[in-house]
Amino acid sequence: MSDNNTEYKASTFVQLMLVIPGAILALTLIIALIAKLASPTASPTQAPVIADTSAAVLENIKPVATVVVAVADAGPHVDKTGEEVVKAVCAMCHAAGLMNAPKIGDKEAWKPRIAQGQATLISHATNGIRSMPAKGGNSSLSDNEVSNAVIYMANAGGAAFK
Repeated sequence: MSDNNTEYKASTFVQLMLVIPGAILALTLIIALIAKLASPTASPTQAPVIADTSAAVLENIKPVATVVVAVADAGPHVDKTGEEVVKAVCAMCHAAGLMNAPKIGDKEAWKPRIAQGQATLISHATNGIRSMPAKGGNSSLSDNEVSNAVIYMANAGGAAFK
């Protein structure tokens, strides 16, 4: 009795596996047929060709603006004074003593540095030393401007540099 039931279930399963893909295929064909009947039968038309396209295209793709690169004539370079350089560049660290920079006017902090000599201090400021970048981080300064700033700060710290 159980053999008949097993054969019936097996044949039902096989039939089901054949019917489902067949139903999906039939449904797909019906939808495709309806879509074909619902679409217009006329052939698609092309847009009319404009006779002079080159002028219209050039007008549409022309640049909005142009860039002109020119060298500005700033005139002769005038070196800044030591005080101007210190206020603009050096004071960022030396006014507050950041990163062990000697404060402007602090005679005790400047004493060992002044003892190294003017040429050494100017070399350190120009080329950088420890955490201080070359020219205080402003590479546009001339060597003379850096020298003026060193003399200004060292003199404020007790030196008599000229």
